[in-house]
Amino acid sequence: MRETLGSRIKKVRKERKMTLKTLAEKTGFSISFLSQLERGKSSATLESLKKISLALEVNPGFFFAEVEEEERVVRRSALETEKMEEHNIYYQSLCKSIDNPVFSPLLVVLKPNQNEGNLFKHAGQEFLYVLEGQLTVQIDQETYHLDPSDSIMFDSRKEHYWYNYTDENVKFLCIAYDEKS
Repeated sequence: MRETLGSRIKKVRKERKMTLKTLAEKTGFSISFLSQLERGKSSATLESLKKISLALEVNPGFFFAEVEEEERVVRRSALETEKMEEHNIYYQSLCKSIDNPVFSPLLVVLKPNQNEGNLFKHAGQEFLYVLEGQLTVQIDQETYHLDPSDSIMFDSRKEHYWYNYTDENVKFLCIAYDEKS
């Protein structure tokens, strides 16, 4: 049986010996929302997945990872997945052979018109490089529109969020450094 996003979150939470209450306190989400997410009754947003991954100290791409092979190279075929149909967002970790990397390279895909979510912040830095589509990035009060081959780097302690206001998927690289608090 294939693991779902919610079951992976629950598995990591249990491995960390963390209660739903503790996870709720660390993320600011309600216990009810987290429980529904773990049971597949609610969907994750970029904001919720990022906050949960920070609280559980894992890369957001971990929740979408296929069974890992012992290989350093991430092959194109590994990036072509049906998980995009199951979730509103898709993260693919691009680091394979290093445990506890200093930074996290991710491939992120936003579905068309994925433009809901609240600004959030976390300790660290982010670099975004757009591969396909137009990505809208809000950092504090500033809004940036990035086209293919455009990039931006910012201090992620500033409130920020990524949006797709178009009718096409947006695919981009996110290289994040999350400072441990």
